Amino acid sequence: MRVKQEIMSPHDIVVLLKIVSYNNETWQQKPMAEALSISQSEISKSLQRSIFAGLLDTNGKKVMRLALLEFLQYGLRYVFPQKPGPVVRGVPTSHSAAPLNTTIQSAEHYVWPYGKGKVRGHSIVPLYKSVPEAALKDEKLHQLLALVDALRVGRARERNLAIIELKKHFGLGK
Repeated sequence: MRVKQEIMSPHDIVVLLKIVSYNNETWQQKPMAEALSISQSEISKSLQRSIFAGLLDTNGKKVMRLALLEFLQYGLRYVFPQKPGPVVRGVPTSHSAAPLNTTIQSAEHYVWPYGKGKVRGHSIVPLYKSVPEAALKDEKLHQLLALVDALRVGRARERNLAIIELKKHFGLGK
């Protein structure tokens, strides 16, 4: 008998962060799918993978925030690595977006490539193709995704500051 291996997908992180952005409010798959431009069937599969991985409760509604933080802090940059690419127009991410852009001053900007973006910077491939648009519609999601990118591409200082900010957003203290 063959057993199928459950493997996390980059957009699973986007879905989990979207749930966190709801701030414990009830949510439904259809509006989430529309907000993220991810099909409802992919949202459903994503939720199942996250339940299997222990990042969502068994009902698939509540993010296991400590487990997610641990994965983001110690595993994300190895599982979904990224290196800054050429300079393009896009939406700010990592230390170039809130909340880190008030703490870290840098002439080097990082952006998700997006034709309607207003900032030029080194391109960072987002975890899912619809991330720039979804982030522009939801400021809290934008901040969470930017912090996650700081973990993917940042140096030690940026990663440490991102963890502090993520703990605040996750309600896990300082």
